[in-house]
Amino acid sequence: MTRPRRSVLFVPGSNARALEKARDLRTDGLVLDLEDSVASDAKTRARGQIAEAIKARGFGNREVLIRINALDSAWWHEDVRMAAQVAPDGILVPKVSSVAQLSSVAELLAASNGAGFLSIWVIIETPWAVSRVEELAAAARDLQTGVAGFVFGPNDMSRETRIRMVPGRATMMSIIIHCMLAARAHGLEMLDGPYSDFSNPEGFALECRQARDLGFDGKTLIHPSQIDICNAIFTPSAEELGEARRIIAAFNLPENASHGAIELNGKMVERLHAEMAKRTIAVADAIAAATA
Repeated sequence: MTRPRRSVLFVPGSNARALEKARDLRTDGLVLDLEDSVASDAKTRARGQIAEAIKARGFGNREVLIRINALDSAWWHEDVRMAAQVAPDGILVPKVSSVAQLSSVAELLAASNGAGFLSIWVIIETPWAVSRVEELAAAARDLQTGVAGFVFGPNDMSRETRIRMVPGRATMMSIIIHCMLAARAHGLEMLDGPYSDFSNPEGFALECRQARDLGFDGKTLIHPSQIDICNAIFTPSAEELGEARRIIAAFNLPENASHGAIELNGKMVERLHAEMAKRTIAVADAIAAATA
């Protein structure tokens, strides 16, 4: 994990006030949106406002992505060309169905005289994307494509498959786990999709805890009121950090140097738990550094 991605907020590119306010929000990342939240007649204006906002460089340590329009639209070429020029941290590509589509995006980025390397994030939100998720994840090994991670897109998935969105997401759990396994097999980050009912903080907190326990690195958000809850749940607790430090300290004792498993506080602990503990501490350290 190179940087915290606990909370990543979608910000409509057509809303100049929201773009300005986003500079002061306690979110780890921002997705400046050109797709779903922007009406067709506002696409050009949104593209210009996003370009100016990124050029101003006022987002601090926040990771900044641009969600381009879908590849079957009339707008995505200009979206990618703009992104290549203003150089956010990356672009988020919606409704991806094949590696060939990702290659088209990467080729256009390379041909647009970009100001630096932009990572590509993929929204998994169609049946084709799920059925080819292993291929999409494997594309991360192609440096030209530069796939950094996936974002799970539950709303479009529901529309495309007719799977109902229900509390607890039991109806989508097999899809989520399938995508998570593909992402981790190829060393990718994975962010959970948004929770639409922002007036229900209890339900949102439950879904954040579920996402954390399923292994997501963070969650995408649609409203600033969700940021603090999300950050708290995806931040390792004091208890988790204490346990992690005790595990590492125990394995660092000379008498345990050759042991693959030891007893600690009435439990058997293996070396793999020490590796997990190191990651927990690394995540906490990265969060502390980013928010200092």
